[in-house]
Amino acid sequence: MTELARVVEYMDRALDITNVPDYPGAVNGLQVANSGSVGRVAAAVDFSSRAVRAAADAGANLLLVHHGMFWGGAQPFTGTRYDRLRELVDHDIAVYSAHLPLDVHPEYGNNVLLAKRLGLEPTGGFAHFQNLAVGLQGTSNVLTAQLADAARALATEHHGTAVVTPFAPERVTRRWGVCTGAGASSESLREAVASGIDTMIVGEGPQHTAVEAMDQGIVIIYAGHYATETLGVRALAEALGRRFELGVAFLDLPTGL
Repeated sequence: MTELARVVEYMDRALDITNVPDYPGAVNGLQVANSGSVGRVAAAVDFSSRAVRAAADAGANLLLVHHGMFWGGAQPFTGTRYDRLRELVDHDIAVYSAHLPLDVHPEYGNNVLLAKRLGLEPTGGFAHFQNLAVGLQGTSNVLTAQLADAARALATEHHGTAVVTPFAPERVTRRWGVCTGAGASSESLREAVASGIDTMIVGEGPQHTAVEAMDQGIVIIYAGHYATETLGVRALAEALGRRFELGVAFLDLPTGL
């Protein structure tokens, strides 16, 4: 067993929790404490009833998530919200959440790991939020079909389906941009156009982004919000396991998106 405070201190420092900007509902860092010790950490993309039950079944003392308890804003602890909190307390499970700090991390980050998974070498940032480059970009000389196939494989692993805007079979990606999760937006598309990006690999995005991308000659590969964000929490949990000699469990709880 390891002190929870030591594990939290390490993650706060490694992820630069206090300095990375984020959305108000993220509430990055320790969201619920336990009695003070950790022997096993469970990682999940989303905080949910399924995640809490699975963490308890796995014997975890710490649940590490990307989308935390307060994603929908402050709400009373009634109904299912109360049930989840009670189960955490009953099973002595702490909750730690890391959203954009995990997206942007150079080693454990969703974006750097997705680029690596696709065989891409980043050379700069992409998809800015408050002057923070959440995503990555770089140059390549790879068939777009090859990137699409790799994205489909990742999505399939997590019971999802990748969606790709139309392109010619011989098309080559020269400059790419990666942004996991809800990476396709009007803002990221404008940034892609300004940067000369011809292929975007994201988790998801609204329908109008596909229409606009085709008009701009950009291919968007929507590999799945859930699938593209399994990478970071899993890598961070495994790193904690090595550093603190903890048991590790990845809770694969797909949403279908």
